[in-house]
Amino acid sequence: MKTAISTNVVPIGKDRFQQDNMKIWGLIPLSIKVSGSDTNGELFIFEHKNMAKGGPPRHVHHEQDEWFHVIAGEFVMEVGDTKHRLNPGDSLFAPRNIPHAWACVIDSPGTLITIVSPVGSFEDFLLDTTRHDELPSEEEIARAFEDGGMTLLGPPLKVDE
Repeated sequence: MKTAISTNVVPIGKDRFQQDNMKIWGLIPLSIKVSGSDTNGELFIFEHKNMAKGGPPRHVHHEQDEWFHVIAGEFVMEVGDTKHRLNPGDSLFAPRNIPHAWACVIDSPGTLITIVSPVGSFEDFLLDTTRHDELPSEEEIARAFEDGGMTLLGPPLKVDE
């Protein structure tokens, strides 16, 4: 007897739910490739494609591990007290409960694939950020991070202009 396998093809430029042009708070492109709903909450994979310089504020996940893989561009990542410079093909693991931040640091667009496990409320957090066309107040950002199971710890990494 053959077991049916559920597969989901995600076309280039789209996300798992056939959305396009989603951006986190109007700034960071977001394309979901594998949803937590596909994996019983075990795995969430998304892409930040063709992003400009910058990245999210320093924060800590209390329930999720993250793995980053650079596809294009150059990124600086801080995990704990250690700073790393990543180029295409490089990857980095950021375990839960360790503060981290990352940023695209060159003028040409960067693309980053991220895997989060387990999903928890993180996917809902990211989807909620795409409903805003601009950056909310610092208080609203801190509250969103808290609601997403994280703690906001500081500003984004400085990127040379």
